[in-house]
Amino acid sequence: MIKCIATDMDGTLLTATQQITAENREAILKAKEKGVEVVVATGRSYQEARFVLEESGLKLPMICVNGAEVRSGEGEIVASSPLDKALARQAALRLVESGVYFEVYTNKGTYTEDEDKAISIIVDIFSTANPEVPIEKIAEAAEERMHKGLVTKIEHYDELFEDDQYEIYKLLAFSLDDDKLGAARNDLKEITGLAISSSGRENIEITSLDAQKGVALEKFVSSRGITMEETMALGDNFNDVSMLERVGRPVAMGNAAQEIKALCGEVTLTNEESGVGKAIIQVLEA
Repeated sequence: MIKCIATDMDGTLLTATQQITAENREAILKAKEKGVEVVVATGRSYQEARFVLEESGLKLPMICVNGAEVRSGEGEIVASSPLDKALARQAALRLVESGVYFEVYTNKGTYTEDEDKAISIIVDIFSTANPEVPIEKIAEAAEERMHKGLVTKIEHYDELFEDDQYEIYKLLAFSLDDDKLGAARNDLKEITGLAISSSGRENIEITSLDAQKGVALEKFVSSRGITMEETMALGDNFNDVSMLERVGRPVAMGNAAQEIKALCGEVTLTNEESGVGKAIIQVLEA
């Protein structure tokens, strides 16, 4: 019997325009009514994840920044696994040398050195991945990310590395140049102590080895007296692998990478077709 459901956000729970469909919302509420724990497991910061959930009127515990931070349904930090700052500096230097744009996720929010780049690259990536969605809608969502303070402009990332009030949760690098991104990934693999994954073919996510969705999810369910065998996880990309490999019922989205579908065996509908809601209802009615 499934007692916990963990869902990724981008490409899974959310549509291309960053919405939670009515079908997904209703299925989550139905699961909660039946006593099933529902948790979001995302590469997003808490601020970005909360923003979307609140728009749908959902209050859920969250595994944020690929497991670097765990929050209760009320938003309290219950656990964190930050990057060692020396390792974070090394990784940042490799990305700078590779000419790859990146953002820094911290316990105080997400930061960029280039606001225009932060908007333009998100628009490029989402429009490439979702050609059927009007580019105006994608641009609107990207600009909203900045204007609502979900990403903050900073003069230099050194401010974050040098100030003790900041814990570094993740470096998120973007590029549409496969060769440049591949070279950066190879350079980063030379640094011992980093977990390197991706939530799309255009990015690299760099966290602590302890900051992985599967590691955080295992601790989360254990604290609630639930086993991983009694847990279902839904995802679409490679930063979901650590949790999909560990749970009793792994489910890939219809839009997932082929490797993810092969890993899971079970495949639901796409994120645009409320695949999360469909998979939840199937479990509840089993």
